[in-house]
Amino acid sequence: MTYSFKNTHFITTAVNQQKYPLVKNAAGHILPEIAVAGRSNVGKSSLLNHLFQAKNLVKTSSTPGKTQALNFFNVDNKLVFVDLPGYGFAQVPIEVRKKWGPLIDHYLRERESLKLILFLFDIRRLPNEDDKLFLEWVIKNQKSMILVFTKIDKVTTNQKVAQTRAILSAFEAENIHYAYYSVPKNLGRKELIAMMNDALAEEHM
Repeated sequence: MTYSFKNTHFITTAVNQQKYPLVKNAAGHILPEIAVAGRSNVGKSSLLNHLFQAKNLVKTSSTPGKTQALNFFNVDNKLVFVDLPGYGFAQVPIEVRKKWGPLIDHYLRERESLKLILFLFDIRRLPNEDDKLFLEWVIKNQKSMILVFTKIDKVTTNQKVAQTRAILSAFEAENIHYAYYSVPKNLGRKELIAMMNDALAEEHM
């Protein structure tokens, strides 16, 4: 099965596992899920709106990290996207940040329909402890992942190559599949969709 990303709509917002929807197709099969994670200021909402070709489907906030909930979206009635709450933003109250870890850990550990994770990362940065912790969660729970470098329009070609090498080295993880994305330059959408299709096809094998 391939996913074209032609028709996406919002399903629900969930603040705990009791509220997670179980989305099925017409045949009664549970739809596979792709989770999207990253720091609060990585440009997650903008990338998702661009990926979905929907202007304001995913709400952007003037205060990064404000929303600490999971947002579910239906793609082509074949796939569910789960927008995870952003992490690592200093202005988020400490009690809110403390809730993020258990919420995400439980979702990654227990959600059987989760088949793939898009880990968004600003190519101008280097991994911090929050980033490394998230990657450890992914590896520990044996989830397929694509590392998506965002905001590549803000670096030169040489900087892109150097930063990619530095980020992968800092993560100390081998065989990471990665992609580049720029919303303003309209770059990376087709390539990322192809990678997601390949990854989901492997999950079905």
